[in-house]
Amino acid sequence: MPRETPELYPRFGARADKCEFPMALELINVSKRVGADQHIYPTDLTLEPGCLNILLGTTLSGKTTLMQMMAGLDPLTTGSLRFNGQDVTKTPVQKRNVSMVYQQFINYPNFTVFENIASPLRVARVPETDIKRRVGEMAELMKLSAMLDRRPSELSGGQQQRTAMARALVKDAELVLLDEPLANLDFKLREELRDELPRLFADRNCVVVYATTEPVEALLFAGNTATLHEGCVTQFGPTSDVYRWPQDLITAQVFSEPPMNQAEVIKSGGSLSLAGGASWTATGTAATLGDGRYTMGLRPHHVTPKEGGGQPVKVSGEVLVTELSGSESVIHFKLGGRAWVSQSHGIHPVEVGGHEELYADVAEAFYFDQTGQRITG
Repeated sequence: MPRETPELYPRFGARADKCEFPMALELINVSKRVGADQHIYPTDLTLEPGCLNILLGTTLSGKTTLMQMMAGLDPLTTGSLRFNGQDVTKTPVQKRNVSMVYQQFINYPNFTVFENIASPLRVARVPETDIKRRVGEMAELMKLSAMLDRRPSELSGGQQQRTAMARALVKDAELVLLDEPLANLDFKLREELRDELPRLFADRNCVVVYATTEPVEALLFAGNTATLHEGCVTQFGPTSDVYRWPQDLITAQVFSEPPMNQAEVIKSGGSLSLAGGASWTATGTAATLGDGRYTMGLRPHHVTPKEGGGQPVKVSGEVLVTELSGSESVIHFKLGGRAWVSQSHGIHPVEVGGHEELYADVAEAFYFDQTGQRITG
């Protein structure tokens, strides 16, 4: 897509005229410009309590900037913020009940783990008995109970990040902003917290916003997802809906890991064809296309070494790289001058540099017009 893509989304978002949830955070025409650079394009969003609100996008897509604007750490260029039905656009961050955790942990070096976690409760003058109880509960959740007397310098990087998360979560803030907080944790703990976080916030009366670069993480958390690309919110809604029905090519690319395969296809009469000579009968949405050229998008798990169900079409390409693990095979190959990826269960050894025949299930393909909009039939 061309760099001027943001013009396709002059003010994309989702905001109810009258918010159903009084605790919701409403972003109304918010944008951020620094000099000549537009960091966030005008956006409307309503972020609700009771689920995780995911910001999904690559590095530098605008996730952190948008969260800092929500927190009051970064002033808006245009627009306003409403929380709990009140305009908080110019409310200083010190007067907002907000917690934020960054990917890079921040702790008080001279405090013990206990005092780091307890610090926001002491500022709020919470009784000592309540502090001990809440810190103990949070430390148990974060696997820090045995480390409460240690200082940050005595902890591993993952333990320091867990301490920073515990300090943010123990506060019971009305707005919790989590900026890739699990990225620096070891695999086992990351998986455990991925399971625990949705349950942790399910019964809390707060708005939770979680930024990630990983589509799989967004799907695991469910909730609602906003996809970001170069400062634009391209789509927002229930996570499964955004994944299953991306409204444009950019959203489909953001919400696919490994990257979505793309190819130019030609519709002629009742058939479709792509570079490399493969052709097939147009069915479903493809059957409604007029004659002409389109972009086809196909997720990697719909390209496999073995013929499966659906509408498999045999394709052949030069193998560039293979990634084999105990549970799946990822094959990078070249098809019609484009890099494609196959992702499948099991071990499928192939020779790098050789040509491999694979099967693309075109029944699962998306089709996009010349402007990048998905054709729905």
